[in-house]
Amino acid sequence: MFVFHENTQTKKLQEECEAKHISEQTCPRCEDGWEPHGGKLYFFSSFTLSWNESRRQCKSMGGDLVVVNSREEQRFLQTTVREKMDKAENEFWIGQTDSKKEGEWLWVDDTRLNASLTFWHEGEPNNWNENCVTMWEKDGAMELKTWYDQSCKSSHEYICEKPERN
Repeated sequence: MFVFHENTQTKKLQEECEAKHISEQTCPRCEDGWEPHGGKLYFFSSFTLSWNESRRQCKSMGGDLVVVNSREEQRFLQTTVREKMDKAENEFWIGQTDSKKEGEWLWVDDTRLNASLTFWHEGEPNNWNENCVTMWEKDGAMELKTWYDQSCKSSHEYICEKPERN
């Protein structure tokens, strides 16, 4: 099992907080590299794992792969993914799969994909033995349509989410 508790971004945030003498209570992002947005915290990995390994890693950090619940959340994720990409090929796992039943796309929380909130890229899902979903910002994708089905065994970066601490 892969467990990574720190990355370069996390260390940078910790150093920034320490330099400013900010405690973890007032700067919770410094603890583990999560980014706040809309009442949730998001973690964008900088290393690649399979979909199942990515999900285990998110759970080990107290979250799960991201579930997209609104256009606004998709827009935030797409914008952040674009900022995080250092290569055009970067893809990020999200928490959607049809591995239980082909063609029935479920989120990791077992909710069904809402047909009014789908952001499939044109021609996707193409179902070439691909049961997991990545988000991939390809040269300014139109209308937030950045989802691609992929083989769950492929290695990609990933996005975790968890509720924001109060």
